[in-house]
Amino acid sequence: MNILHIDSSPRQQSHSRQLSAAIVERLLQVAPGADVTRRDLGSEPLPQTTALYAAALASPATLAAPPVGSLDLSELLIREVEAADAIVIGTPMHNLSIPSVLKAWIDQILRVGRTMTSTPVGKVGMLRDRPVFIGVASGGFFTGKRANQPDFLTPYLSVALKSIGLKTQQFLPLEGTAFLNWSQASSARDKVLASLDLTAVDHLRKTQDQLAALSSAGSWYRDHPSLRQLSPGAC
Repeated sequence: MNILHIDSSPRQQSHSRQLSAAIVERLLQVAPGADVTRRDLGSEPLPQTTALYAAALASPATLAAPPVGSLDLSELLIREVEAADAIVIGTPMHNLSIPSVLKAWIDQILRVGRTMTSTPVGKVGMLRDRPVFIGVASGGFFTGKRANQPDFLTPYLSVALKSIGLKTQQFLPLEGTAFLNWSQASSARDKVLASLDLTAVDHLRKTQDQLAALSSAGSWYRDHPSLRQLSPGAC
């Protein structure tokens, strides 16, 4: 099993980083043998859309024959998503929405003809679905009775991911971080994690374990060709 772990906060000790790390830890408890691929957008930001990339996406003709090298970064990031069985995203809420570094990642992985197709009824995803867990840290409140600001992060990120086929999503908001001291952070994070639903990950792990067992049994059988000569009643 492969986990893609993405962070987008510029602060190394941020609440969103701690939350996403805790989510990954919970996933590893369910799938202890999983590999984790790290993409730290906060520490190593992706370049903003370049002229070559924009030129490649300008029309069906340019997409069919893009400038040399224009789609290399996009292809690398898309393949990271394709290789993942589960994705964990940690993000702060910046000015009611996602940080620009996370938007830069989205701009690279949403690509017509590669991860989505355009139809008369809208964008249709071309990637297989897999669970995506989004840990959101917000200094203020945007849900519940204490909400005092709009939320453009959740609907935007949800639609963007669904447009390429990633429909199984769970948002885990840690709100009011501006009023938390670090001694309170752990318990606040645990309350958020209490709603974490790992059913899809557990089901996927069990399926992969079963397939691995069948593959192993098949290999053993192929290595003992004499057994193929036995009739069902020979034993």
